[in-house]
Amino acid sequence: MKILMVCLGNICRSPLAHGVMEALVKEEGLDWQVDSAGTGNWHVGQGPDHRSTREAKLNGVNISKQVCRQFKVGDFDEFDLIVVMDQNNKRDILALARNDEDSKKVRLLLGDKNVPDPYHDDTLFAPVYQLVLDGCKQLLKELQAKH
Repeated sequence: MKILMVCLGNICRSPLAHGVMEALVKEEGLDWQVDSAGTGNWHVGQGPDHRSTREAKLNGVNISKQVCRQFKVGDFDEFDLIVVMDQNNKRDILALARNDEDSKKVRLLLGDKNVPDPYHDDTLFAPVYQLVLDGCKQLLKELQAKH
């Protein structure tokens, strides 16, 4: 299983989701790959936002080695599942889908709810981490039940 986590800039939410899901997959002993990307290109080549890195570290997850990249159409071929953080991310990724097969790979992390973008509010990083953790645990449970 190959999972791609996607948010707007690939510096706050998707790096957290990438790190959390990677840690959960490792705990379960699964041979799955997890990556992350952003819909925008503002931060390509940079590491995650220091506030995300700090929040992850506080919770025992190291995301400091991640490097931001932009989502590309080829990711539909590379990944089995593309997990987006909010409706805007979903719309942007679906606009790049070439066919129904691509579209069917895209889903929100929290079912029908958005993971809020904490970029402009330092107080959101801890609650966003918790939402991402809960969403990743639920997603892992669903995926394990299917396989």
